[in-house]
Amino acid sequence: MAEEKRTVNLSKQAIHRMPFYQQCLKKLYDEGVSTVSAPVVAEMLKLNEVQVRKDFAAVSTSGGRAKIGFDVAELLDSIEHTLGYRNMDDAVLVGAGSLGHALASFRGFEEYGLRIVAAFDVDEKLIGTTVGNATVYPLDQLTMFCEEHDINIGIITVPVEHAQSACDLLVEGGVLGIWNFAPAYLRVPDDILLQNENMAASLAMLSKHLREKLAK
Repeated sequence: MAEEKRTVNLSKQAIHRMPFYQQCLKKLYDEGVSTVSAPVVAEMLKLNEVQVRKDFAAVSTSGGRAKIGFDVAELLDSIEHTLGYRNMDDAVLVGAGSLGHALASFRGFEEYGLRIVAAFDVDEKLIGTTVGNATVYPLDQLTMFCEEHDINIGIITVPVEHAQSACDLLVEGGVLGIWNFAPAYLRVPDDILLQNENMAASLAMLSKHLREKLAK
């Protein structure tokens, strides 16, 4: 029964909340807190108390106890198991420019179960250099590398005009998920998970809200 709770299907909204829970619980655990209630976490994160309790109940293997709350270590383990943080996934980076270099150098990814093992680019000046701990290889080796190393995740940080071709190479190499930072609408097969991080769209929303606020 416990394993069933750990593999429960969550809504997209609940999955988006889980990393915030993980960070909050990790802080409490490091501070020596052994139990915590849903209302306390809800207050810390400014979330709805009922929603937090439902989310915790969905992933917890032991459930909370009345007037005591949830075991912090167990709940943290359950959330990290649900998110796959305990199973390191190797990823490749397509595009070793400024953004790619910044992502590859971010050591925090490994805490969340992601390890960038190689980068690919067409710029001959970058071939053979390193970004983070990843060596930069020629782009024409991308598909073969993914196949030979069973890569599941591809990260795209190339210019918009090259994003689809980079995506196609990753799909051909057998990746299961693509994290796209290029401001492009990519076409992928139905069985490929595509996560877009459109910074231009986010900036547009931020600018719009700021203009509206400043106009009042």
